[in-house]
Amino acid sequence: MRRTLIICLFMALLPTCCALCKSRTRTIHLSTYNIRHGKGMDGRIDYQRIAQTLSLAKPDVVAVQEVDSMTKRTDNRYGLDEIAKAMKMKAVFAPAINYQGGKYGVGLLCKKKPLSVTRIPLPGRGEARVLLVAEFKHYVVACTHLSLTEADRMASIDIISGEVIRWKKPFFLMGDLNGQPGTAFYEALTRHFRVLNNPALPTFPADKPNSCIDYILINQPHASAASVLNTYVGTGLASDHRPLHATIQLKRE
Repeated sequence: MRRTLIICLFMALLPTCCALCKSRTRTIHLSTYNIRHGKGMDGRIDYQRIAQTLSLAKPDVVAVQEVDSMTKRTDNRYGLDEIAKAMKMKAVFAPAINYQGGKYGVGLLCKKKPLSVTRIPLPGRGEARVLLVAEFKHYVVACTHLSLTEADRMASIDIISGEVIRWKKPFFLMGDLNGQPGTAFYEALTRHFRVLNNPALPTFPADKPNSCIDYILINQPHASAASVLNTYVGTGLASDHRPLHATIQLKRE
């Protein structure tokens, strides 16, 4: 009889315990995608196709690279805004260079409006680069597309890590970092960040991927607070990269 009462009491308390555990964590869906200004492997610019590709993952925040705004090659369209409207998200743009009468850089697609936005120049010998940082209530997300030059990428790590220490919240860095596992850049990067996606899964090129150069990372001081529930490389030929997705469970502080 006593054993039965204990079991009944445990079963009665179980929903409360589960709800309490759930309340101590939050789940975040993050994605990153180099969209090559919306140009797919078939040579066609199609922002609706980009939106459809990304919408499958139901992301909270998407880091987007190679974004055109009002350039000649995109018929003076603001691609990021078109994608955002199709996904019912908000667009935040960070131009890196002037290009063909418009701007070219990186962006973020967000379900919620950021509390603050910062744009920080990064080194790029052949092409200027930029770091876009957006603050949300419980975390910070940054997007970048690093230089093809190793020295520029190494210098960028110092600038990015300098920005990271300003924040007391978990700091997610996403984007096309143009560096593969096993390189000096990757080793330096992982001293400051934990890689949340599987670097053994290639993201480029889209038709026959053989290299991982796209990443979702979290800063090391908060790395222990993040658990990866799921991470995968998407499919499709809407760009020359494949989209990268991760579902993260973050402990509440």
